[in-house]
Amino acid sequence: MTADLELARAGDDEAFDRLVGPLRRELHAHCYRMLGSSYDADDALQDALLRAWRGLAKFEGRSSVRSWLYTVATRTCLDVAEQRGRRALPMDLGPASDRAVLDNPPLTEISWLGPYPDQPGDSYEQRESVQLAFVAALQHLPGNQRAALLLFEVLDFSAAEIAEMMDTSVASVNSALQRARRIVSDKVPDHSRQQSLRELGDARVRDIVRQYSTALEQGDADSLIALLTEDVTWSMPPLRHWYAGIAAVTDFAVAIPLTRCPSWQHLPITANGQPAIASYLGASAHSDHLPWSIEVLTVRAGKIAAVTSFIDSNAFALFGLPPALGPIS
Repeated sequence: MTADLELARAGDDEAFDRLVGPLRRELHAHCYRMLGSSYDADDALQDALLRAWRGLAKFEGRSSVRSWLYTVATRTCLDVAEQRGRRALPMDLGPASDRAVLDNPPLTEISWLGPYPDQPGDSYEQRESVQLAFVAALQHLPGNQRAALLLFEVLDFSAAEIAEMMDTSVASVNSALQRARRIVSDKVPDHSRQQSLRELGDARVRDIVRQYSTALEQGDADSLIALLTEDVTWSMPPLRHWYAGIAAVTDFAVAIPLTRCPSWQHLPITANGQPAIASYLGASAHSDHLPWSIEVLTVRAGKIAAVTSFIDSNAFALFGLPPALGPIS
């Protein structure tokens, strides 16, 4: 055992913090993938670390501290998922609307999937493992399948290790993996979104984000539509209605964000390993602009294939964004 582990087992909380510190970010990302919400991930990780601290005396050191912490975090997330159910996107609730729906109130009774803030230094694999399409697909899996797939495919634990972590058999783990892979493969494109972004290059991706922001700010429908693929989708959790295809998205964009929203300002960010913008809305160009949505852009072949606009002003704090932007000068 390491010195810090021995100290932590003796009740030294600072030693425990030193053990956990290097793993905190990856554990939090694991909780997000399991639960589909940064808020739930915060709560689950805090609960898991409290469980780990209280149970440290029972840790015999037969596995690594990392494996043990992932065991505790996974079991905690399974408990949370059982209580709260799976997270959804609007496309999980029904078919797309073919025309702009002006009366589209938020559905507060639905547990919605949320965005995840990237951190400087996140690896290619870390960014890919929190992409929206993948995390959304995970929400369609039962908890045990979700956990098995993540522990095996993302975190590289063996089936035997996972069986021990989940207190089941290797055969059960392999069966869960087989079913999970089939469901996820039906919902996630084969071509990696990270690979698509790397092929485009950072400068081109930044330019797409800039053009998208400028088109919204200037109310320029032609420029906005030129950025979109023919099969583009646009969804806005917690709003039920969503749009698919260039005709429906054009009708929506012209009717609402380009017409009914007086003044936009945007800040470029990244979320879920994808280009994104923080959208601030003002009553006019001369007023303060307040947080409105975190818009995650899915880019394919140099165009925007999906806009997922998370309408949640509270999410801005997760990204360390300012609480308001001033008037446009």
